[in-house]
Amino acid sequence: MLFKKLHWTLKRHPFLYLTRFRLLSKNCSIVDIENYTYNIHNPKTEIPKVFYEINSIIFENFESNGGELDKIKQLCIWLRKHIKGGPGLSLPSEKALRYMLEQKGGVCSDLVQLFNNFCVINEIQVREWGVTRAPFDSVFGGHSFNEVYISELNKWVLLDVSKCLLFFIENNDKPLSVIELFQALRQKAKLNFKSFYITKEYSIESVQKNYLNSGTTPFLVCNYKNKTYDTLLNITRPFCPVIIPHFLLYMFGKSYYYCFPLDDYKTIFKK
Repeated sequence: MLFKKLHWTLKRHPFLYLTRFRLLSKNCSIVDIENYTYNIHNPKTEIPKVFYEINSIIFENFESNGGELDKIKQLCIWLRKHIKGGPGLSLPSEKALRYMLEQKGGVCSDLVQLFNNFCVINEIQVREWGVTRAPFDSVFGGHSFNEVYISELNKWVLLDVSKCLLFFIENNDKPLSVIELFQALRQKAKLNFKSFYITKEYSIESVQKNYLNSGTTPFLVCNYKNKTYDTLLNITRPFCPVIIPHFLLYMFGKSYYYCFPLDDYKTIFKK
């Protein structure tokens, strides 16, 4: 019990949560992030072998018309069928994948990072987003999700792997990008969302909390190098709290960072 409380304090305490955003956040423009992808820093050759092994199982009997969106849906549905989720892991990606498939845990950010690696080996452009509240809300723990570039649609598409969700403007069947969604929200456009995994339950309340709340602000996770984090986590875990390797990478200028394309990140800290 004491260890769990210490673990929460080191990972989720509001002071440390806000400190992380103070250190890692940057303001940017929509144009600045237009061509950014997770793939830039994570070549196929650096993705652990286990991802290739599981990927061959995921697509073993897959038949498609060749569209990337169909392939993405197959990947998401398989992951949701085989991963129950649970406590956050903060493990190297290979161990995280094995733990999650063994039903030993995994929150949205863990699933998002695994999904990134599967997209890389399937040559699909992907990136990782998060949301927080501005001003900071100590009750809201944030949420992580992905965005994929779909060639047949010629656009980025927001994808919530945890719920297999896509978002749409009412009476339009083209799924929205992250920027499009939050711009539409602020323009008070009528929105729809739906899951392409019909057996996966989700609550309207969770969608409202994670996306549709007026105080929600999105940020793009940039410069995450899977091999770098895997190497350091393999050395330091479980001997020291996860905050230590992350801080070391920050000190050496190797850390990921958060880009805020729609809002001034400093509004997070206003009371």
